[in-house]
Amino acid sequence: MADSVAGFLNVGIIGVGNIGTVHASAVFRGAIRGMRLGALCDIDGAKRERFSDMFPGVPVYADARKLIADAPELGLDAVIVSVPHRLHAEIATAAFNAGLHVLSEKPADVEYSKALLMNDAAVRSGKVFGIMFNQRTDPLFRKAKEIIASGELGAFKRSSWIITNWYRTQAYYESSGWRATWIGEGGGVLLNQAPHNIDIWLWLLGLPSRVRAFCYEGKYHRITVEDDATVYAEFPGGGTGVFVTSTGEAPGVNRLELSFENGRLILENGQLSVLRLGISERELCFTSKESFVQPPVTEEVFTDTCVRDGHELILENFASAVLGGDELISPGSAGLSELAFSNAAFLSSWTGDWVELPLSEADQKRFSAMLEEKRETERLCRRAGSTDGDRRDADSGGSGNAVNYSERWTTRW
Repeated sequence: MADSVAGFLNVGIIGVGNIGTVHASAVFRGAIRGMRLGALCDIDGAKRERFSDMFPGVPVYADARKLIADAPELGLDAVIVSVPHRLHAEIATAAFNAGLHVLSEKPADVEYSKALLMNDAAVRSGKVFGIMFNQRTDPLFRKAKEIIASGELGAFKRSSWIITNWYRTQAYYESSGWRATWIGEGGGVLLNQAPHNIDIWLWLLGLPSRVRAFCYEGKYHRITVEDDATVYAEFPGGGTGVFVTSTGEAPGVNRLELSFENGRLILENGQLSVLRLGISERELCFTSKESFVQPPVTEEVFTDTCVRDGHELILENFASAVLGGDELISPGSAGLSELAFSNAAFLSSWTGDWVELPLSEADQKRFSAMLEEKRETERLCRRAGSTDGDRRDADSGGSGNAVNYSERWTTRW
């Protein structure tokens, strides 16, 4: 289309809530190299009225389908999808079918089975598909990935990640009708806050072979979804891991440990510590004649040098992938692993069983059926007048009121 030929990717943003507004503002003010704001879409009429002042000259739509249909007339090359989670796959698929490139907010969707269909549509279209896992741009995570990929630390043994600094108040959950409901959001901390961490964990270690999870719904807030979760994972090759997250603890902590035969990585407080053994632990174990020996250890420390918002880096990378064929930092297919993990965790918690990965077709269907049961319970509560079930606009995905955040989208050290 015209702008892409001229060196700009002309994008429409579908869903202009909290994060959608951040994206729109960055693109509109020219902060994203190679990207231009071509259209906006939101179902909230009050928001649309404000857009003329916020984004003068930018066409505004109330219906995503209409925006997608008008893409040729608007000169759009791509859309950014930032609607409620359960609509990601539906809207992205429609955009692919219309010949548009797509950058989706995380998670890929609520249901892994729907995300699979979305990825199939992306492949058939031949268009670029990215997902907003912005923490992949963090220098410390990238350094950890580089070290692990080099093989210098040997076989993976164990990992634990405790992320309890995603603290949220009750006001946060009441800021939007679709939040903290099975109908509107499709889950809680595992589906909203922790996808970033789950993605990094799986990016570093690969997909587990099976999980056993314990998800506690409404433990710290008046909500129907989980705000506290602990997942035990077993990885191919014998490594194990524990993933713990909550939005109900303060002060919170963010500490990631990864243990290997030849050393350990620790990420905490904006610092990566690389501890290397002078001899492989396995070799030391079976060759040493001493009972309580400690192997020699050297430590190398890296500090966080991130100087720019990761969302902007992902947006620019997406534009350069379309315009120049650059490799995506966060390809859309990455959303499959992250969503498979959270679906498996929910299913394990609901059934009390281990769940194997990748998710089988039978488990996909079982998850969908159990999720629908929870949604129906919410509908019954709303009809009965229950406060917990009466989440305004949960079915429509309404935007609700804006809420004030402090450093919401940065890496949570």
